[in-house]
Amino acid sequence: MENYPVPAQALVAEMSAAAAREPHRAVAFQGAPGCNSHISVCEAFPDALPLPCFSFEDALDAVKEGRADCALIPIENSLHGRVADMHFLLPESGLAITGEHFMRIRYNLMGLPGGTIREAMSHPQALGQCRNWLRSRGIEPASYPDTAGAAARVAEIGDPAIAAIAPPMAAKLYGLDTLAENLEDSDDNTTRFVVLARVAPPLTGEGRFMTTMIFEVNNVPAALYKAMGGFATNGINMTKLESYQRGASFAATEFYCDVEGHPGDAPLARALEELRFHTKWVRVLGTYPQARPRV
Repeated sequence: MENYPVPAQALVAEMSAAAAREPHRAVAFQGAPGCNSHISVCEAFPDALPLPCFSFEDALDAVKEGRADCALIPIENSLHGRVADMHFLLPESGLAITGEHFMRIRYNLMGLPGGTIREAMSHPQALGQCRNWLRSRGIEPASYPDTAGAAARVAEIGDPAIAAIAPPMAAKLYGLDTLAENLEDSDDNTTRFVVLARVAPPLTGEGRFMTTMIFEVNNVPAALYKAMGGFATNGINMTKLESYQRGASFAATEFYCDVEGHPGDAPLARALEELRFHTKWVRVLGTYPQARPRV
């Protein structure tokens, strides 16, 4: 609680107490009340009790410890790429991806009246999504752990020269004036969230599915080319492939991958079998219904 600015602490305490009374209805998110993740919980789970958590690790721990039924975590943004290092956090958590949610992102500049804004505080993702707007006005970006938390901090500081970039809800929650609207550098600014739970429910019925996995290729020439061949020959659409390094050797590359399909379907089953043959290991992180068609 002490990590949140004072204006946010009462709201955090109130929401946490409500979630503690009914943990089966609680959905954990990272950030202060009023952040994009809070809004996404309200969109994706209208009957849920949003549970604010200061960090991504705190949100995952809330699910692991049974204080929340699931968590909703941002994973990628259309303007600024990767949001959370889920390829590190998720495997260690032992949680499964059970769903996804897409949300249109809008940012406003908010602060106290009567000053010339010289600095804008926000999450690095938000600052990156609004960088052209900030640069064109000569406003210095200042990093903060989350967007709504930055708004609460601005209210706490009380300096009219310092503003926050946050969703419109944050201005109402923390008593700030809206100084400018729609700061994002693209009208289609969208963030993809994933739902994380302790146990993946059985998937029944027909529909389009996504499967997310991580794997490590063998340290030989053309390793990735060979590993990907099974997806091509079996007609599997790969919508995301990101490389990352674990440890300091820089010798073995791991990959985070999203593909269309269910591992129980023959084409994806064959592709995964071939992937396992050409890699050191493969770990499926979850299979879940598509929230949006990949076209």
